[in-house]
Amino acid sequence: MSEITRVALDAMGGDNAPAEMVKGAVDAVGKRKEIKVYLVGIEEVIRKELEKYTYDKERIEIVNAAEVIETAEPPVMAIRKKKDSSIVVGMHMVKRKEADAFVSAGSSGAILVGGQVLVGRSKGVERPPLAPLIPTEKGVSLLIDCGANVDARPSHLVQFAQMGSIYMEHVLGVKHPRVAIVNIGAEEEKGNALVKETFPLLKECEGINFVGSIEARDIPHGAADVIVCEAFVGNVILKLYEGIGAVLIKKIKDGMMTTVRSKAGALLVKPALKKTLKTFDASEYGGAPLLGLNGLVVKTHGSSTAKEVSNSIIQCIAFKEEGINEKIRECMLKKSDSSQEEEKK
Repeated sequence: MSEITRVALDAMGGDNAPAEMVKGAVDAVGKRKEIKVYLVGIEEVIRKELEKYTYDKERIEIVNAAEVIETAEPPVMAIRKKKDSSIVVGMHMVKRKEADAFVSAGSSGAILVGGQVLVGRSKGVERPPLAPLIPTEKGVSLLIDCGANVDARPSHLVQFAQMGSIYMEHVLGVKHPRVAIVNIGAEEEKGNALVKETFPLLKECEGINFVGSIEARDIPHGAADVIVCEAFVGNVILKLYEGIGAVLIKKIKDGMMTTVRSKAGALLVKPALKKTLKTFDASEYGGAPLLGLNGLVVKTHGSSTAKEVSNSIIQCIAFKEEGINEKIRECMLKKSDSSQEEEKK
């Protein structure tokens, strides 16, 4: 039997908390036997939600946290002042090795600050990036960074490429994942100052399969497995991706309901169409891990429903079993040692 993966879930974070968080936890332990979930938040509120379900009581436990960090609060101040909040308590559990991962749909700013300050950066990592999986024609690609570092430097982007390659190879099983940098053209001389400076560094970086620039229109076709960019660009890509996906799905469904003939056709294609559209549902792929920390922190959408919460919990299993944190730490330290040797020469 696989070792148990212990996940601390922020039961109070997100637009649909605590109902969807609790339901997601129940769904996750129902699907996978190797998970234990700690629901972190206001105990009486969580307990009231849990009473609605039948579940294995040995694999869901409540950890009381009396405070909640709201989305509008200044992140640094909130982390410092609300020490009994669900985010702070959950992250301390990861830091103390009482949990293998922390999952939250709460304040992005507080999660990013808490991840670096409370859980801590892995040695050698300059900036931890948020890295969600996005659906493509060929499967999925990793978008890194999508929201953590809007003022990244070239050395940060090189590390993003290295961490993203480790994640795709060991969690998704993609051998020699193709790495590309987001650009406004395929030519090496194109791009802003950051891209122009980063491109040659990625070309020279050992251990990654760098394939050059990728334009936004090529991302949905799966032209690369790891898509590297700074957080401003990444967040725009992610939000546009989600918006267009939702509109297309709605338009397809509306179009099939316009006439009697289209309705009849819809019945025939419904099973195949449902399977296809499911692959473009972002909630199927869980949340975005904050890579490069001393423990796993996963950020899910603020509007997450139980399905995304459940999938975010389940994705923590592979992360732990494959030792992604350890592999990233080893890679970063090796690169750091190599750089020091070069400087001595």
